[in-house]
Amino acid sequence: MPFPEVFSGRRVRQMQRAFQNAKVTVLCLFVTVMVLRGTIGAGKFGTPGQDLAEIREHLIVGRRGEPHRVLTEVSSAIDSNATAKAVEEEEERDEPEVERDPNGPPYSLGPKISDWDEQRRKWLKKNPAFPNFLSNGRPRILLVTGSAPKACENPVGDHLLLKSIKNKIDYCRIHGIEIFYNMAHLDSEMSGFWAKLPLIRKLMLAHPEMEFIWWMDSDAMFTDMAFEPPYERYKDHNFVMHGWDELVYNRKNWIGLNTGSFLLRNCQWSLDILDAWAPMGPKGKIRMDAGKLLTGFLTGRPEFEADDQSAIVYLLITQRQKWGDKVYLESAYYLHGYWGILVDKYEEMIEKYHPGLGDHRWPLVTHFVGCKPCGKFGDYPVEQCLKQMERAYNFGDNQILQIYGFTHKNLSSRKVKRTRNQTDRPLEVKDELGLLHPPFKAVKLPSS
Repeated sequence: MPFPEVFSGRRVRQMQRAFQNAKVTVLCLFVTVMVLRGTIGAGKFGTPGQDLAEIREHLIVGRRGEPHRVLTEVSSAIDSNATAKAVEEEEERDEPEVERDPNGPPYSLGPKISDWDEQRRKWLKKNPAFPNFLSNGRPRILLVTGSAPKACENPVGDHLLLKSIKNKIDYCRIHGIEIFYNMAHLDSEMSGFWAKLPLIRKLMLAHPEMEFIWWMDSDAMFTDMAFEPPYERYKDHNFVMHGWDELVYNRKNWIGLNTGSFLLRNCQWSLDILDAWAPMGPKGKIRMDAGKLLTGFLTGRPEFEADDQSAIVYLLITQRQKWGDKVYLESAYYLHGYWGILVDKYEEMIEKYHPGLGDHRWPLVTHFVGCKPCGKFGDYPVEQCLKQMERAYNFGDNQILQIYGFTHKNLSSRKVKRTRNQTDRPLEVKDELGLLHPPFKAVKLPSS
């Protein structure tokens, strides 16, 4: 009969299972004994209640460990920031405020250089790989801008500075211009308005291959990405600023020109005018006294310390015979455009005109004079400035996005929308800037 055989097989399997269970039980007992020995040896053996409390705490930490770690890291970061701020304040306290003696030697940007044109000519001859004019006839240009080395007082200010430098990078990339962004005070005496002078001089000497230095304030943005300054017009000039001869020389108006955006040729003449321009700049009594002189001499100037713009106006008026012939005051397009008369007209410009004009119809530069995006206070309400700077950025950025088939939904929006469908012939697409890509190649634009 099969029954005894089946029964016998079942008994065998039962015995095997019992043997396996016994092995597992012995193994668990061995592990328990080893853990208990370790705990007792370490002096951590407690009552069952204590053990239960420890297990409960372990489980809670396991569930909440990650948030606890994050909170610890945030607290640590806050402490680190506070420490960094304290160190920075301590460094500023340790650096004594040295005021130049008004009766001592006049301020100098550096050792006097008298043969820069000759030095530069020899250097260019020895380094033909770095010509000061490019193959397309354009002068080699270094656009220079910058901001303070510390964070903005207004948190939004750092974000606007980021947008401002992105705007300049876009323009420079399209037009083959190199860019230098500075965040260091190279001369503690020449702070504020005047910080640009020692920086420009050092860059001129360090980059003899550059034909022009293009200074641009951090609160100025390119708003015509297609327009190029008519460089050929300035072949006999060394200093190009936005302004009017009538306002400067006849009316002596302190805002007859603007130094927020200008071109300065890399030559001996420019080093000389920088040397003549700088002595009013050292902070302290010299700058305050110079401010009083400028207010008394120039039309409409309020009473405040000497600024670089008023000083160059004064220099041109009082020494016109020496400097005037090499200075070009440009008013045919907006090398500097005052934001107060431009930003609200952007929609009208879009409807009626197009990039590449550079003037009041489509300004090359929109400059937020009087706005202090990095500070808490300015000449205009902060909210107004922030809103209008965002519009200016988007107005310029639209011209870049359109190259790739996008645009901002409106000038106040960060969001974008598609402006054209994708194509399987991308190299035949011509964007609204008149640029064929790749690579970017600007069309020749009218000079005015």
